[in-house]
Order: sequence, then structure tokens, then C-alpha cells
Amino acid sequence: MNPKKKQVLLMELDIRHIARLARLRLDDSEAETLSAQMEQIMEMVSSIPALDGDAAGLDPDNPMALRDDEVLPPTPREEILANAPQQEAGCFVVPRFV
Repeated sequence: MNPKKKQVLLMELDIRHIARLARLRLDDSEAETLSAQMEQIMEMVSSIPALDGDAAGLDPDNPMALRDDEVLPPTPREEILANAPQQEAGCFVVPRFV
């Protein structure tokens, strides 16, 4: 079997399998469309150049400067609640959402 044909067949099987897992019903035309789209995605991904695992996405000319973690005392509850439009029993009161 032609490798390209085999890849398309596997992709169609994967699409039908994924659809079944997601409890979706696909007719043949939808499966063909999704298979073609998946093939385009796979071609695009395969065209992305390989990256070294250690330096992926890092620019050696512009290293990121990270600040040191600093433990600060917590903000007092009264100060936080002072900005609340409505509070009750030391908590924010928010509108009920159903």
C-alpha cells in the first residue's frame, strides 16, 4: 500500500475513533473534510523546524531577568474588605448567579 494512502487511511480511522470517543456522529463527507484538515495540520507541523530541547525558545542575547521570590506579610482582611461594595461576616457578598 502507498505510504501516503496508508497515512490518510490511518488519519480517517483516528478521526472516526476520536468522534466515537466524543460521542459525535460523522457522516462520510464530514469525516473526509476533517481528514483533509487533519492532513493539512500534520503537514504544517512536520514543516516546523526541530528545536534543541535545552534552548527551545530562549534568546541568548536577551536572557530573561527573573526577580527573587520575596515572602511578604499577608494583607489584613479589613484592608481588603475596605474596597468591597458589600461585605458580610468578613466575606465579600456577590450577586447570586443561577
